Amino acid sequence: MPVRRLHNYVYCPRLFYLQWVENIFVPNEDTIMGSALHKRVDDSSRLRAEALTEEGGTLRSLQLSSDGLGISGVVDILEKQEDGHICLLDYKKGSPAKGMSGEWVVKENDAIQLAAYALLLNEAGVKVDSAAIYYAQIKKRVYLELNESLFQNFYRYLKEARRISEIQDCPPPLCDARCLSCSAYPVCLPFESRFWASKKTEAVDLPPRAPMPDYDDGELLVVQNREASVGVQGGEIEVRLNGETVSKHPIHQLASVSLYGAIQISAQAQQLLLEHDIPLAWFSPAGRFIGLAHGLGSSGVEARMGQTHLWMSPERRLYIASAIVRAKIHNQRVLLMRNGNADNKVLTRLAELRDSAEQQSSLASLRGIEGSAASLYFAHFSSMLKVGLGFSFDGRNRRPPMDPVNALLSFAYSSLVKELTGIALSTGLDPFLGFFHSPRYGRPALALDMMEEFRPLIADSTVLSLLNRGEVAPEDFVLTARGVFLKDSARRQFWRAWTRRMDTAVSHPQFSYKMSYRRMLSVQMLQFRRFCRGDIQTYYPFTTR
Repeated sequence: MPVRRLHNYVYCPRLFYLQWVENIFVPNEDTIMGSALHKRVDDSSRLRAEALTEEGGTLRSLQLSSDGLGISGVVDILEKQEDGHICLLDYKKGSPAKGMSGEWVVKENDAIQLAAYALLLNEAGVKVDSAAIYYAQIKKRVYLELNESLFQNFYRYLKEARRISEIQDCPPPLCDARCLSCSAYPVCLPFESRFWASKKTEAVDLPPRAPMPDYDDGELLVVQNREASVGVQGGEIEVRLNGETVSKHPIHQLASVSLYGAIQISAQAQQLLLEHDIPLAWFSPAGRFIGLAHGLGSSGVEARMGQTHLWMSPERRLYIASAIVRAKIHNQRVLLMRNGNADNKVLTRLAELRDSAEQQSSLASLRGIEGSAASLYFAHFSSMLKVGLGFSFDGRNRRPPMDPVNALLSFAYSSLVKELTGIALSTGLDPFLGFFHSPRYGRPALALDMMEEFRPLIADSTVLSLLNRGEVAPEDFVLTARGVFLKDSARRQFWRAWTRRMDTAVSHPQFSYKMSYRRMLSVQMLQFRRFCRGDIQTYYPFTTR
């Protein structure tokens, strides 16, 4: 076990679990600044061990491990002082704690880290005489006494951390001030998790901040020219056309890569994307989602086991499906109310179908409710389109779509399924094991399930925006005997509108704070993951007012 993970355990057992067991790490300003601080300490030349025998000798970035202790780590600095004493020094970005008398003292998790390094050095034959943490915020060293009590605490914490990792039992969130500065806040969701785990009648304080990522989610790279190829040059993803480079994309700025048609991509580019956990998606030239390559991401074993267990329970499966269908019908009704002119009878009927979703006794009858609502919704979908655009809509058709509006809708649904498939994989869920949609070969049923809540609000809204803003025209589509398809120009306009919609801030139905739709998809999937694990007993679908 890396010493830095034990350091995380002492700070927060849940943070340790997410990073060590689930392999989830989210950078923020503090972690990046901390890494930069350590780079200034690191010395790639690695001075020889004989340096400690010389007066004033110093070792930097000393790698140590012990099979007996079962830990490994990197000591920032080991220096031999003029009096011959050896000092162990570690660098931290923040500030120390305050003691009873107001003096600076080493934080407990930092103290355990120093104890671990001291034990590793002792096993390597180096006796440490003193230990200190250099806190960059106060620009001072704070010394720590290495005593038996400290070492006993180290062994206790190590035993606890090993037990949690072996039984794979995710600790509950702390829900205190430490959570607000933690890099794992966007995936841990401490205050949200406490709300989800509570009973509906139980009062729970709202989270003090929205779980927004600290950095931009990155750009979406879409390649659709069949003559193009994707490769790597100097650590950047390059798109080439006819042997010439047309665009370069630093790997840390990419959020995903989507290829339409038989686009050539090098093995080096695929490996680089996988190493950085950037989804690589393939679509047919017409926009049908074919597949996804994704890094290993979260382990998610418990979540997938819980997901399978829930699927095997007819009652729980129906409960999940009912919640999803109810949210979908609610959001369809809201979209019609906002943008269309459907009469009150239609809206009243949709409300009745929405409320009856949770009263169904079988998936078959629930699918009947969903189908009736969809028919009613699409029968009045054209009322949300401006007159005189050159487009008509007489109902939903697909496989293939027979008009431009349906072609855009199918394209949008395919894009949304791709997004949710990637999120499911990254959170450790099985995207093919759904609850409302039956599992079928090559069908990401869970992604289709989770899409239902957001279908009207993201996919349908993107299409309406494209059409009503006049961003696409009839000449942007190809009409054939096999159906209607988007030209490259229409796809370019679609992705602009899609990004615009995904970046739109929307209020969370339970917590009131605002976040982008892109982030909301992740929050909903994380909630569902906790539901599958058994951490919470209620799933709250996403609905808008």
